Amino acid sequence: MIDLPVLGPSGEYRSRKSEVVTDTAGTGVAELSIAPPLYIARAMAAQRKTKPLPADQRQAALRKAGVVFATSEAAGLDFESYVQLASRVSGLPVAVTRVQALEVSEAVVAAFDAAQPARPIGAVPDWRAVRPGYAAAIWSRRGDVFGVHASGNAPGVHGLWPQALAMGYRVAVRPSRREPFTAHRLVSALREAGFRDHDAAYLPTDHAGADEIVTSADLALVYGGSDVVAKYGDDPTVFVNGPGRTKILITAEQDWRDHLDVIVDSVARLGGMACVNTTAVLIEGDAAPLAHAIAERLSTIETLPPEDERALLPTQSVASARTTATFLAARTAGTTALAGADQIVADLGDGRAALRPAVHLLAELDTEKINTELAFPCVWVAPWQRTDGIGPLRHSLVISALTEDDGLVDDLLDEPTIANVYRGPVPTYFTAPGLPHDGFLADFLMRTKGFTTLG
Repeated sequence: MIDLPVLGPSGEYRSRKSEVVTDTAGTGVAELSIAPPLYIARAMAAQRKTKPLPADQRQAALRKAGVVFATSEAAGLDFESYVQLASRVSGLPVAVTRVQALEVSEAVVAAFDAAQPARPIGAVPDWRAVRPGYAAAIWSRRGDVFGVHASGNAPGVHGLWPQALAMGYRVAVRPSRREPFTAHRLVSALREAGFRDHDAAYLPTDHAGADEIVTSADLALVYGGSDVVAKYGDDPTVFVNGPGRTKILITAEQDWRDHLDVIVDSVARLGGMACVNTTAVLIEGDAAPLAHAIAERLSTIETLPPEDERALLPTQSVASARTTATFLAARTAGTTALAGADQIVADLGDGRAALRPAVHLLAELDTEKINTELAFPCVWVAPWQRTDGIGPLRHSLVISALTEDDGLVDDLLDEPTIANVYRGPVPTYFTAPGLPHDGFLADFLMRTKGFTTLG
């Protein structure tokens, strides 16, 4: 059993209350300390009293921390042992886990530079750069302490919040109790690289403690589903990363056969567990041939345990997988199941089940169905008409638009509830330096202030 203590402002803390972290087969692998709300309140109050490190020190420490994350030991685990364990507890295929963990390492190295594209072109980060007698905008934090409720479906979510450290925030991270290893490893790496214990805290906790993190923080980042959106969506101090509801739109002049590889890859890459995986494909015209082609391609994916380097599908406990299948079956009324709920549970014989892809064809658009997002390759294929407009595409993290219609691209970009628009055969999971995910994090964390001095 691996020991995962709280990492607070005074170092390691082992609480009276703890939880056993299990893999998807139900085997216990770690004991996780659970920080009580009072401890959290005091820890974050201590963070608030601490001034941030100078910018150059933060930049150097982040660059070092990214390297340390991928090369050192934390909780007795070297990098490869950590990858194997994170895969076991999350159910994410091990090869995908490794790639995402390395991407976290790279994101931490680049965190300082990654925050800069969000800075207004007329703003400077330090008032000392303003010459006497001149006026300028200063890029300033909106607070001091940033709380993070991390999800546990993939390591990649931990590549974003280190940007808050780059901007001078002190950060309190509540890891997922499902996969607490990535956050522990990252906070340990940050401390080894030069950040102080007050700068980054690792605060595993229960629901009461989670509420305390949001309450004690000036601003917070929260991951979750529709229930999280309902709870925090109207709070201006909380940045909610909710369901992706990512889609591909294909207009009539396009031959979908030319893009089938990108479509299938967008559904299945990353185990189908990410918010950037395609949830629905809308096509102008007959949707049936495309749906059958997608189902045929996805049916060739081999069912393997997640520790197999060739594995592409996520795993859950058999009981959890069957619950997912039951939920999916209830959502499919009125659709044609080309790969339905009765086929998705692939029992691996050891208490775990791989979740095989699901493909459903809709006779007409149903917004509720095409926005049903599940943590495995599950896609809804439906016909779309020009008269439908972009209404069915609203509230999507990514739209990949396969179209020659410039006006349609304009409409998608003008729609406030669509976060990203990719034109052409671009996979919906695409990312690049300088490309925002759901806006820039700095859009939420920073503001501009007017400044002038007469010298």
